[in-house]
Amino acid sequence: MSVLRLLTWNVQWARGMDARVDAARVIAHAREMADFDVLCLQEVASNFPDLPGADASDQFAAIAALLPGFTAIEGVGVDIDDGAGGRRRFGNLLLTRYLVAQALRHVLPWGAAKTRNMPRTLIEAVAITPAGPIRLMTTHLEYSSATLRGEQIEAIRQAHRLAHARHAAPRVAGPHTYAMTASSASAILTGDFNMTPGDALLGRLMARFEDGTPPLADMWRVVHGDAPHPLTACIHDQTYGPPACLDFVLATPDLAARATRMVCDERTQVSDHQPVLVEIALD
Repeated sequence: MSVLRLLTWNVQWARGMDARVDAARVIAHAREMADFDVLCLQEVASNFPDLPGADASDQFAAIAALLPGFTAIEGVGVDIDDGAGGRRRFGNLLLTRYLVAQALRHVLPWGAAKTRNMPRTLIEAVAITPAGPIRLMTTHLEYSSATLRGEQIEAIRQAHRLAHARHAAPRVAGPHTYAMTASSASAILTGDFNMTPGDALLGRLMARFEDGTPPLADMWRVVHGDAPHPLTACIHDQTYGPPACLDFVLATPDLAARATRMVCDERTQVSDHQPVLVEIALD
């Protein structure tokens, strides 16, 4: 049986609870959890030496080098001048051993809010799996403002709806940049949503669409029913609040129905968040 193994993790620029920053340790632990096909990471940094424990290294490149044979798709939200002719970058990273037919980076709304906040993105990659094309998405929603999170959720819903519309509608092939690429109605959305399972905004993210676009389902509920969600953040350090489930995997109904296993490693202290693994049968 062919199985898709996906792991999502907010890695806090590879900084563990021991204050050590080590990207290789992050990847080693992820590999201990599973021989994953897809790895979705949030809070990856490049040239941000002022982050606690960090240096000027490029974690996007370092992590990609640690996973030869994987395609790495960067989703940079923060991209600023470093004052010395270089760039400081911060955001998400999606890596997969599947062929990536197309990758998109969506800039999420970044409006006014009386809180500290930063630009956020959504990565969308069409991966060619043994079951055909699947859209893989990962994001990191705003921490400090429910208003911004709500706007970002509407943008993600729109991106998902438009992707389904492109898949369903007749398309005209063209040369070079207009060449046809694979598309799919099947999708997985992962990431640090910065909201808890009972949040109304999570309900909105999973709400039905009036035009027939397949909604997104909470994979934990599909696999575990009414069992409480695992704690995925602030277990070992309550600087940003009490222990809570903030990290999720959602999927369209066709993929959610094939989920066979979902676990969270609540013990590791390699980050301030916990890695979450889901397995989906593809045949």
